[in-house]
Amino acid sequence: MLAVLRTGGKQYIVRPGDVISIERLNKKAGESVVFEEVLTVEDDDGNVSVGTPTVPGVTVKGEVLEETKGPKVVVFKFRRRKGYRRKKGHRQLMSTVRIVEITR
Repeated sequence: MLAVLRTGGKQYIVRPGDVISIERLNKKAGESVVFEEVLTVEDDDGNVSVGTPTVPGVTVKGEVLEETKGPKVVVFKFRRRKGYRRKKGHRQLMSTVRIVEITR
């Protein structure tokens, strides 16, 4: 079974057992999470259901493994010949989630 879900403004293709890193959820490690914004589902027989915009009645259940920080993104602003330089860094908070099951 395969599903495309939307969370944090991004879309992820998931299968049961997959481990994905998504934008931070307000959940502690070990808690369960349910994603209800499922855009597309493909079952084991190859039948595909495409939502408009979501597929009704389909949920993806997962388990939060940990909360970490993502890779550092460096923002560097520069104006030539003016002596203007600004450097900032940012690390997005991320949640690591294991997909447990996809239910119809």
